[in-house]
Amino acid sequence: QVQLVESGGGLVQAGGSLKLSCVASGTIFSINRMGWFRQAPGKQRELVASMITGDPANYADSVKGRFTISRDNAKNTVLLQMDSLKPEDTAVYYCDADVHSDRWSVNTRYWGQGTQVTVSS
Repeated sequence: QVQLVESGGGLVQAGGSLKLSCVASGTIFSINRMGWFRQAPGKQRELVASMITGDPANYADSVKGRFTISRDNAKNTVLLQMDSLKPEDTAVYYCDADVHSDRWSVNTRYWGQGTQVTVSS
């Protein structure tokens, strides 16, 4: 019913920047929350940043001051601007969203396919 597609990942040197984009499409009435998670090899998936409609952004302590999340609700899009990247930021980054497909539906969580971010030293 809903698809999330990420883009913008790639290879960058330490100290550099990348901007990730995620676009939701399909049967969407509203999106309550959009966010980004990441998972490095051998590690658990962890929250990077998220935004609930009408609330301030939430960030993991490890990325505060370096990453910025933003949403364009009209376009069902969430962005993640990543600055001052470190090798430990290397991971697959996943977009997720809590979606209402119609006026009376309950919230459903969807995930994107992931995009690889690699930061070299």
